Amino acid sequence: MPFDPIPAPSASDVDEPACATHPSKPVAVNFHLWRPCNDACTFCFATFDDVRGHLTAEDAVRLIGVLRAAGTEKLNFAGGEPTLCPYLGEVLREARAQGLVVTIISNGFALEALLECQAGDLDWVGLSVDSAVEQVQAALGRGRGNHVARTTKLFDLVHAYGLRAKLNTVVTARTWDEDMTAFVRRVRPHRWKVFQVLPVGGQNDGRVEPLLIAPAQFRAFVDRHLPLGAEGFAPVVEDNAAMTASYVMIDPLGRFFSNATGRHVYSKPILDVGVEAALEQITWDAGKFVERGGLYDWSQIISPMSLVSRRRG
Repeated sequence: MPFDPIPAPSASDVDEPACATHPSKPVAVNFHLWRPCNDACTFCFATFDDVRGHLTAEDAVRLIGVLRAAGTEKLNFAGGEPTLCPYLGEVLREARAQGLVVTIISNGFALEALLECQAGDLDWVGLSVDSAVEQVQAALGRGRGNHVARTTKLFDLVHAYGLRAKLNTVVTARTWDEDMTAFVRRVRPHRWKVFQVLPVGGQNDGRVEPLLIAPAQFRAFVDRHLPLGAEGFAPVVEDNAAMTASYVMIDPLGRFFSNATGRHVYSKPILDVGVEAALEQITWDAGKFVERGGLYDWSQIISPMSLVSRRRG
């Protein structure tokens, strides 16, 4: 499909970098709040087939306060598909009340309705697009043949609300030779994360193998898009090594988990043992977190529309 270019955000739209933070604290946390998903991505490394159930709304809200007290500054809600969670609104309000930088990564399922009600409780919105070709995206299990067009409109909406936009792209055997330049220019992400498809035992094994790529193939995709850096859209690149043990992640049951062994290893529930004790039960490499660019300017852009949304919220 053709992509009509829209001017990129100017340098004045971007705040100064955040202050350096001690990386031994879980300053940035991915909370996989909800296991179910309306998509069936073949490569998904967070299916949680080994997890049964989820926290109650009350416990999810309580966990946010516990994380904040332990030094968390940015909380990213993921899934599954987080917009399917019936108490997403409650946890977003609590995260905002706690003074956290609040982000969400979504396939866009119920995002428009969420933004209409709670844009003021969000700072960043991440949307996942792995191919700019509708048929390829559908073949990978994301969407039903209209995902690219629908996500393009959602990016426009995110920009209109004055929120920061992130694009997540997983590079696979179906897409490593694709040129996504026109699409990236069209959606204008403030941050473009580019991941090498990651095999994780118990999550995507038995499905992901035909999609795995060699380091040279991943590098070719990255190199093809490096010129976008001159326009402010440089890919933030994570190969399999960078993705392993570098994230602080929480599963739907409120446990830290790590992929350091090639499978998910879970801590005891954080609400039972506390953040420090639970974090010690899994492997998190704070050095790798910093090396992969985990500390960046994540403060919010404020626009007139987002101010209006905050007042409504």
